[in-house]
Amino acid sequence: MAFWGGVLAFAGFLVAAQASTLGVVHTEGGFVEGTNKKIGIINPVYLDIFKGIPFGAPTKVLEKPEKHPGWSGTLKATEYKKRCMQATLLQTDVIGDLDCLYLNIWVPQSRKAVSTNLPVMVWIYGGGFLLGGGQGANFLDNYLYDGEELAVRGNVIVVTLNYRVGPLGFLSTGDANAPGNYGLWDQHFAIAWVKRNIAAFGGDPNNITIFGESAGAASVSLQTLTPYNVGLIKRAISQSGVGTCPWAIQQDPLMWTKKVAGNVGCPIDDTKALADCLRKTDPKAITLAYQLDLVNLKYPLVHYLAFTPVIDGDFIPDEPKNLFNNSAKVDYMAGVNNMDGHLFAGIDMPAINRPLQKIYKDEVHKLVQGLTLPKGSSGLDIAFELYTANWGENPDQEVMKKTVVELETDYIFLVPTQEALALHYMHAQNANTFSYLFSHPSRMPIYPSWMGADHADDLQYMFGKPFTNTLAYRPQDRDVSEAMIAYWTNFAATGDPSKGNSKVPTPWLNYNTQYGLYLDINKKITTNSMKKDLRSPYVRFWCSTYRNLPSA
Repeated sequence: MAFWGGVLAFAGFLVAAQASTLGVVHTEGGFVEGTNKKIGIINPVYLDIFKGIPFGAPTKVLEKPEKHPGWSGTLKATEYKKRCMQATLLQTDVIGDLDCLYLNIWVPQSRKAVSTNLPVMVWIYGGGFLLGGGQGANFLDNYLYDGEELAVRGNVIVVTLNYRVGPLGFLSTGDANAPGNYGLWDQHFAIAWVKRNIAAFGGDPNNITIFGESAGAASVSLQTLTPYNVGLIKRAISQSGVGTCPWAIQQDPLMWTKKVAGNVGCPIDDTKALADCLRKTDPKAITLAYQLDLVNLKYPLVHYLAFTPVIDGDFIPDEPKNLFNNSAKVDYMAGVNNMDGHLFAGIDMPAINRPLQKIYKDEVHKLVQGLTLPKGSSGLDIAFELYTANWGENPDQEVMKKTVVELETDYIFLVPTQEALALHYMHAQNANTFSYLFSHPSRMPIYPSWMGADHADDLQYMFGKPFTNTLAYRPQDRDVSEAMIAYWTNFAATGDPSKGNSKVPTPWLNYNTQYGLYLDINKKITTNSMKKDLRSPYVRFWCSTYRNLPSA
């Protein structure tokens, strides 16, 4: 009897051990097998990780993505695949491949049973629509967009994906010959694949949250606004970017396309001949035919982001601000970092990062002029007066330099985000709207002491890096990370960042247009962190006063 009791106990142990992994999963393309990881000793949790599952066939130049033909046998999904072809940082060569439509999945498991019906979070990376990959930047095998901490701490499935960038992702002739938006189609293709296949991984296909940062955040916004995703997405989070940003839509795609075509020897006077020629051209040459200059710029850097989404009459049928009815049933959360514009300001006016170097009033005046160009002198005069109102007779350098960062943060990120939140709220049907400001200061030692949270500073906390690399972070950084993961994953689970499995420091109240409530996220989140009317005089200026001025 004791013998059989032992056998049964052992069998039970085996079932329990096997229950903590999915093993081989059947997808529409075939069978896939990832790796299983045990985390912790006393109360271990398990994680199934799948890397490099194809969601589309190898891409063709200036063509929409196509369905993957599938595979025989079992695909070993254990390694990240190459990113989509893009220029290296020095813009002298390319990395990546045309065969790049792959995604990665992290599935948390308990010891007792395989997870089912988990909320799903699909990550879309940033990089100015010019660069990036589903795994993110890598340092010693510590990939920025590793979904492990988010999945385990928030009990959600995390998916990251690749999409085409640069000319191969967004070049457009402005007509049917090369309509553009190929990178957005890739993202949509991945979202639709997740919808069809995620149940096999233990996910709830009716609870998909898309989230992203910078160009990825603008992509998230546009994915909620396109008619193609209605019913596919339940919730969305935009971190430092929305579809209403001045850089999110390229208004004159043909100008940039002609430059690329001319550089690779294609005709520029006939858009059909131009597009046909580019489709036969070496994709590496096309990628390197556009160079983003970062020195001696005639205008502010934001105006040089050439290859971005376009209004194609199809995926984006109209100006983004007119498409918010498509996101009426999507819960939406959006915010910015309090010095998001610093990255751009540091290129437009390098002296702001040099303590011993002064900036001058006429330089700031010129920058304002560059940002208000469409409205001419009337826009310039009002904007300059508004932003320098607190300068006094002899403003000190810190005040002036911070003004430059605030100006670029407002114009490039903050004001469009506030506008998108208001539009979402006004169109919402039983959907929540939440606003935040991330203000945990940058930890870059080379930055000035007055520096707040720079562009992309939020990513390390949201992806749980203070827990992965404990020696590199302080306890306060872990507090920020824990709070962000709790709010983000609660929101993915329930549509409300305050409600869910994870305990939060303070309730996060819904945004409305009356009070403009937002949560200020930093190392000390208390009831006082709920604030209202984020930079409202500046939001009013750009959204109302400035917009109503006659064009120059």
